[in-house]
Amino acid sequence: MPVLTTDAESETGIPKSLSNELLSETMEEIEHTCPQPRLTLTAPAPFADETSCQCQAPHEKLTIAQARLGTPVDRPVRVYADGIFDLFHSGHARALMQAKTLFPNSYLLVGVCSDDLTHKFKGFTVMNETERYEALRHCRYVDEVIRDAPWTLTPEFLEKHKIDFVAHDDIPYSSAGSDDVYKHIKEAGMFVPTQRTEGISTSDIITRIVRDYDVYARRNLQRGYTAKELNVSFINEKKYRFQNQVDKMKEKVKNVEEKSKEFVNKVEEKSHDLIQKWEEKSREFIGNFLELFGPDGAWKQMFQERSGRMLQAFSPRQSPTSSPTRGRSPSRSPSPPFPWLSNKASPPSSPKAASASISSMSEGDEDEK
Repeated sequence: MPVLTTDAESETGIPKSLSNELLSETMEEIEHTCPQPRLTLTAPAPFADETSCQCQAPHEKLTIAQARLGTPVDRPVRVYADGIFDLFHSGHARALMQAKTLFPNSYLLVGVCSDDLTHKFKGFTVMNETERYEALRHCRYVDEVIRDAPWTLTPEFLEKHKIDFVAHDDIPYSSAGSDDVYKHIKEAGMFVPTQRTEGISTSDIITRIVRDYDVYARRNLQRGYTAKELNVSFINEKKYRFQNQVDKMKEKVKNVEEKSKEFVNKVEEKSHDLIQKWEEKSREFIGNFLELFGPDGAWKQMFQERSGRMLQAFSPRQSPTSSPTRGRSPSRSPSPPFPWLSNKASPPSSPKAASASISSMSEGDEDEK
């Protein structure tokens, strides 16, 4: 018996409203399968063959203006940057940082060319392809690394990795028979320029090493590398080792000179301190000496006090006028016991004169009695 269907039902017997809901849910699930940017930096970035974009939803073409406004909202903007990245340095890291921050929500894919392709079109590298892959995996701005990237980008490669934009410096890169390998990318409106970092590049680093080859050869010999490992001849090895010995002697002499200068400086500082202390002590000694023996010093005052005491000891004390035992005439002043000590009388010139003065003094006392 055939099943009758209504207009609200589809040919499969499912209502159209339910079919639309299932289709929209399926589309939403498909739109959210694109890999998201790394949120944690506890692990290196994955390789593309380990985590490729399996999203089946169509990737609509974006303009740079739309991407800078943050659209689309259901997936990140997939930005691609490629290069050799030999001797990975700060210039490489800054270029990748610019590519990562071009849009509000970016997923940065970095393509690294293999050794065979690089040696064919550019030249020999210092690091092999495995070392260069690993260097990129441990850069914080990279979300995914594509090994063995093509030298020239093809539409198939762009479609496979669902690339929205390509980031590189704006200088035309002539290689592989083309004036600019990014010319077709620029014409398609998918090219976003970045700025180069002046003063740093892989070629500059190699130039420094070649220019100072002897210095680095001696350095590695001193660190334990053999002449065979450094591809150094027997004569050059002996020359480098002799130069290392000479440099060691120079370093020892320099250290001795520095230590001697430090010793001399310490002696000068100590002698300066001693001279200052001696000057301070000398000033203190002179000040104390002047306070004691100067014109107004303590010694003079003490001498004057002692001289006054001696004069008082040799001069008699005056008797009170109201003494009951002896009355004196007010008109007559007592004569000193030693006339030569008086200011008015001069000292006796001879012993006879002294005896005469004493006898006169005794007679005067008798008269008073």
